[in-house]
Amino acid sequence: MAAKRILIIDDHPLFREGLKTIIRRNTAFEVAGEAGNAQEGFREAVRLRPDLVTVDISLPDKSGIHLVRELTAAVAGVRILMVSMHSKVDYVVEAFQAGALGYVTKEAASENLLTGLSTVARGESFLDPSISREVAMRLLDVSGGKAQLAGDGGGQAAYDALTSREREVMRLVCEGMYTKEIADVLSISIKTVEHHRASILRKLGLQNTVELVRYAVKIGLID
Repeated sequence: MAAKRILIIDDHPLFREGLKTIIRRNTAFEVAGEAGNAQEGFREAVRLRPDLVTVDISLPDKSGIHLVRELTAAVAGVRILMVSMHSKVDYVVEAFQAGALGYVTKEAASENLLTGLSTVARGESFLDPSISREVAMRLLDVSGGKAQLAGDGGGQAAYDALTSREREVMRLVCEGMYTKEIADVLSISIKTVEHHRASILRKLGLQNTVELVRYAVKIGLID
C-alpha cells in the first residue's frame, strides 16, 4: 500500500524539521512538502494534493482555522490534523467545526502524534487525550460541526458488556492518558491498547475519544 503523503504547514522551521523526523519513522507516511505560512501552504496543497495536512493555528499571515476552511473547500478529500501549541477548548471546537479531523498539541509525545496521523488517515476523528475530557464537557452543550460527535454510547448496558480489560483501558483513556502511558501501566503493547480502544468504540457505537469521554460522564464513570 502506498505511503500517505503529508504536507506540513507551520511557521517554525525547527518544529517542521522535528515533525518530519517523527513522520519518517513510520513507513506508512511520507513528507510531500512543507510551508511556513497560510498562503504558501494553500498553494502547495493545491499543487501537491496530499492525503494529509498538518496545520498550526498561529500562522503569520492568516489563522490556521481559516486556512482549514479554505483547504477543505479547495482540495477534495484532504484530511487535516491540527498540530498546535494552543489547548484552549474554543480553539479545538473551532478547528473541528472548520473541517479538521484531528487535533494534537505540540507537547504531545511522538507516539501520540503518529496515532493521530494514522487515525485521521483512516478518515476518523482524533483528539489529544490531554485535552479530550475538557472538550467533551464543552461539547455536552455544543452540537453540529463537521466532526462526528453525535454518538451516545447506548447507556449503561453497553458499558457492562465490555470486558474487564476494555473497562480498564476506557478509564485510563478518559483520564487523559496517552496510548504509550496506558501500555506501560497495563504492561501491554501499544498495538494492544489501540486494539482495545477500537473495540470499545465499536461496541459503544462511538466515533472518537471525545464521544467516549462524554459517554463516560453521562454514565457517571468520571466527573
